[in-house]
Amino acid sequence: MIYTFYKSEIVWDGYNRNYYKTYYLISSILICFSIITFFFNEKIKEYLIISGISLVLSLYLFEGYLFFKEPLSKEQHSKEQHSKEQHSKELLYEKKTGKKWDKRTKLDIYKELKKNDNKITITYTPVNLVNKNYANVPFLLSGLSNSETIHCNENGYYSIYQSDRYGFNNPDEEWDKKQIEYLLVGDSFTHGACVTRPNDIGSILRNLSNKSVLNLGMGGNGPLIEYATLREYLDINVKKVLWIYYEGNDFDNLNYELKNEILLKYLNKNFTQNIKLNQYKFDILVKKLINEEIKKAKISNEERKKLKISKENIIFFLKLNKTRSLLNNYLHIDQQPDSKTNKFSINEFIKILNLTKNLINQNNSELYFVYLSEYSHYKMNYDNTDYILVKNIVKELKIPFIDIHKEVFEKEQNPLKLFPFELPGHYNIDGYKKVAETIYKFTKD
Repeated sequence: MIYTFYKSEIVWDGYNRNYYKTYYLISSILICFSIITFFFNEKIKEYLIISGISLVLSLYLFEGYLFFKEPLSKEQHSKEQHSKEQHSKELLYEKKTGKKWDKRTKLDIYKELKKNDNKITITYTPVNLVNKNYANVPFLLSGLSNSETIHCNENGYYSIYQSDRYGFNNPDEEWDKKQIEYLLVGDSFTHGACVTRPNDIGSILRNLSNKSVLNLGMGGNGPLIEYATLREYLDINVKKVLWIYYEGNDFDNLNYELKNEILLKYLNKNFTQNIKLNQYKFDILVKKLINEEIKKAKISNEERKKLKISKENIIFFLKLNKTRSLLNNYLHIDQQPDSKTNKFSINEFIKILNLTKNLINQNNSELYFVYLSEYSHYKMNYDNTDYILVKNIVKELKIPFIDIHKEVFEKEQNPLKLFPFELPGHYNIDGYKKVAETIYKFTKD
């Protein structure tokens, strides 16, 4: 009962009581039954104890049978599926280009390039700090400044970019322009994963408009981090702001961001970390955090995999995960609450968009909301509830809505071709190009 209360009222702030009501009911019945047993005679109590122990042992024996019959957890099955998809990508890449897929890890490339370039680094994104409420430690909104930054590999090669003076994926001279035509905030799709300049959205817009563009996107960003980024970096010389929303995980990200004490302070109009004036301090922290990541990565992949699988298996076994899943298939119970959208995150999302709109208006800039769709939107029967919800919210706030799903993907005979080798991931070069061209079409003067 206490654990149910903790999950329902503290973790989910009471917004998923419908899901937890089953557990409240079971807990209440068991508590009442426990009290009633005080009035049973000793013989009945003995039978109940024996029956209870037998039931628990039987359940765990059955769980053990299911485990050895199918030892992989859902997450491990997902990893196995990812491995198969990765193998398919490698074969298709080799067939298409005649080149071998770069199978080196990010750490391997880092070590190799570090020999000739002391300023080489790896991406470190704000999302890494979301669940860490460090005392007296600022919240980073970008990576390491003025550094060759190793990003990611989904197309056969690692994308690498030279970060600007504030740690974003831009040519540094963009900050010196008298007028900024476009300022972009968003997650990894905005950041430019996993393509090199000039194939990211910001660079394509820069070439199409022949004007200055600042890309402030970082992988894993959600609405609150994006608002915080605008609060720190928006200047009066910015003409248009593009809020680039990704339907795959932006609501999930917001749920986590709302638990970070520093990020919550940005909902107060007067709060700032003055990052632009203290970049050297933030760089010191980024270097420290990146070094910690590199040290962790030095543990062999095999050791880490064994450690994680062992821990996962123990937790899943103790929670009777497979038995419960089997029952769920027949009885349709134990469904997980929708982690993307709940009343609390929806209200906070609306609040953040309102604050953003006011901030942009006060700056005499124009705000555009760009809706990016995910791979599963076109691979399976897609539940478009969130799509309709977000679209309605943005329209009610009277913010121009650029619908990439409608304007790009729906017009493709095969939408999956805009993803790497038609498999899950970020957009490929052609995908980013069509998105940027659509944005430009709806926003050019």
